[in-house]
Parts: sequence; C-alpha cells; structure tokens
Amino acid sequence: MRALVHTQFGNPATVLTVQDVPVPEPGPGQVLVRTLLSPIHNHDLLTVSGDYGFKPELPARSGTEAVGVVEALGPGVEGLEVGQRVATGGTFGVWAEYFVAPAAGLVPVPDGIGDEAAAQLVSMPFSAIALLDFLQVSPGDWVVQNAANGAVGRLFAQLATARGVNVLGLVRRAEGVLELAAQGIDRVVATDDEGWRERAREVVGDSPVVAGVDSVGGAASGEVLSLLAPDGVLVVFGAMASPTMQLSSGELIFKQAVVKGFWGSKVFGAMDAAKRGALMTELVQGIAAGTLTLPVAATHPFEEIADAARASRVPGRVGKVLLRP
Repeated sequence: MRALVHTQFGNPATVLTVQDVPVPEPGPGQVLVRTLLSPIHNHDLLTVSGDYGFKPELPARSGTEAVGVVEALGPGVEGLEVGQRVATGGTFGVWAEYFVAPAAGLVPVPDGIGDEAAAQLVSMPFSAIALLDFLQVSPGDWVVQNAANGAVGRLFAQLATARGVNVLGLVRRAEGVLELAAQGIDRVVATDDEGWRERAREVVGDSPVVAGVDSVGGAASGEVLSLLAPDGVLVVFGAMASPTMQLSSGELIFKQAVVKGFWGSKVFGAMDAAKRGALMTELVQGIAAGTLTLPVAATHPFEEIADAARASRVPGRVGKVLLRP
C-alpha cells in the first residue's frame, strides 16, 4: 500500500514522500480501516518537523485523524462491522491507504454526515468542545479568544453560542472579521487597529469576561489577559506566533488571574467515558443540524503532499486541507 513517510525531521513539504509499505494486520481489539480522507492539522506538521510534544521513531508515518471504511476486524472486536464508516482522531500514521486502530478509539459515522465533515469529526471539534467544557463557564458568561478565525476558534464560537455562552473573538486583521461574519459568527474585533480595546469593551458592555483562550502566544497572550475580569482564567491552547507568552505581572497580580495550559491528549485521557460520549453526541447533533460547520479549503492526493502542506499554512485559509489516497 501507499503511505506518506519521512526518514528525517524537517519541512513537511520536503521530507514527506509516498512509499510502498506492507498492509498492516489488525491484532486483538484492533480494526483495519481503508482511508477515505484525512485532514492536515498543525500538530501533524509539527510532528513531522520534530517540534511537537510527541516525537516518533524514524522512519515514521504521519497523520492522526481520518474517516475510513472498516476492512477487517481483529480478534475480540465487537460493535463494529466490515463496510462500516468510522472516524478516528487519535491514531498515528493514518496518511496511508490502510491503517490499524484500536476498536475502542473509532467513532461510527452516521449516514447524515458526509466524508468531508466526518474526516474532521474528532480532533478539532472534540478539542473545541473539550476546551469549552474545560473552562467551566455557564450560560450568559463571557469568554474571549484570539485566533477566532482558526479552525478551533470557529468551532468554539459555534459550540459556545449553542450553549448560551457569549464569545468575544479577536483576529489579527480586519479581513478576519468579514470572514467570520460570512459564517454567521459575530462579536469579533480585529487587533490591527489602536482602538480595538475600546471596541471590545463596547461588545462586552459591563459584563465581566470570566475566561480567555490564547492560541497565539507572544504579545497576543497579554491582549487576552488585558480583557479578563478579576479572578479570570487564561487558558493556553496553542502558540501559533510565539512559544513565549508576554504577560503583564501587574495584570496577573492585581486581577489575581490564573493561567492554565490545555493539552488535548492529557484532557481527553483523564475524561471518563460517559463525558466523552455526551460531548461526541453533542458534536454529531450539531453537525447533522448544520449549526456546527466544518468547511474544506482543498483536497489533495498523497502525491501532492508538498502543495497540501504549504496550503495548510496559508494565512486566512477558510477550512481544512484534506488528503486522499
């Protein structure tokens, strides 16, 4: 079978190549899945470059999320059938024609959800809803997030709105406000203008902003902190611009603010099965109803991985870049 493999860490556009490798066989409790579509996530590219928290042994395959069709069941697998569509968001090495995954980590895909949405069903949507759950906010509360026009930012805003939580979104350019408005996401402010803090306060009014999400790093971390109310919580989700956060000691001291990190792998692992099931059901219902959208920017075959990797890093891109065998 064909798979994307890298023998060294580096720029994904140059180190990833299509190679012929054996088709894996499912062991006890495992399932062989034929890949239909797989999205490119930032953490996938960071893993290939060697800059993520997980560093595989080389040579290594790539990709962590996919939708596919069950081809074979390993011994002891129950509840799944050959020919059934399934999705996974935590199986390493899915950028291949076939992959093996633990049966317990596969999510059956309802008929009402297409392949493009199903390919993105787990990682980003589940990260967004788990992040919202992690904040422990209530209906009527205000939350601020930067990178509001990113994949997780869009999903977070839609999920929060469905729960009655108010979200103030921050983007780094005025075009981002219009992009989100076209998707039905409002209450967004661009920080490329000196008066953005005043506009943010106009949106929120007298309501306290009880929590903030930083996905950018650098000075943007301090921008989120500056909008928090006393006793607010700043949750660090990512570092798109800088691995170093610039925070005012005065803001932290006098607001008695709390800074917490969010790493999906740790949060998901500590979550009980009932909670995971409830959150996944909420996601599926939102996608099926159209209140939760998962746009696609482009789809590339494995042979175009260089173009696909570059496209996934284009600023202002709306929707995920997908790979197909």
